[in-house]
Amino acid sequence: MSWKWEYAFGAQDAARNAPADFLARVERKAEELVRAAEAVHLHGRAHEGTDPRGGDIIVPGGMFTYQVVVRSEGVYVVQITYLGF
Repeated sequence: MSWKWEYAFGAQDAARNAPADFLARVERKAEELVRAAEAVHLHGRAHEGTDPRGGDIIVPGGMFTYQVVVRSEGVYVVQITYLGF
């Protein structure tokens, strides 16, 4: 299995209503988070212990909240907030 990112929970519904340029910025940042997580957790499926703390990322137009789940080798965007700035 290789690392990936995806929308989780209600973020997928919120993404349907957000502008395409904002979503493109969210997706680029999510891809960066995947590359970073993959570099730090080389043996993700064999990981034991707790997952790292997620966080908030500010992008032009709003922000998103993410969580890294190492054993699933995934970065999950759990909330997106479009503010229009």
